[in-house]
Amino acid sequence: MPATDDDTLLPFSLPSICQKKVTAAFDGGRISSDGGVLLLAGIDRQLGLIDTLAAIIPDHRDPDQTTHSMADILRARVFAIAGACPCEGGGLPGC
Repeated sequence: MPATDDDTLLPFSLPSICQKKVTAAFDGGRISSDGGVLLLAGIDRQLGLIDTLAAIIPDHRDPDQTTHSMADILRARVFAIAGACPCEGGGLPGC
């Protein structure tokens, strides 16, 4: 949905600033303040580096008791470190 002059969709009105109408649009698509992490994720998808690393790390966990794969855990940790957010790991333990 492109931005329009119709601000009736908002549950509130935005004040004008210096006699200029202020509008808000939330149709930015895939945008992020973590652009570096998105770039890293794209490169990882192309190279498969984290999947390769996960394949060589022994995983002695019981598969019936395992929720997250080794690749998922590594990916969350690497991206959290790259994004400088060591306490945000998408709910995975240790992130």
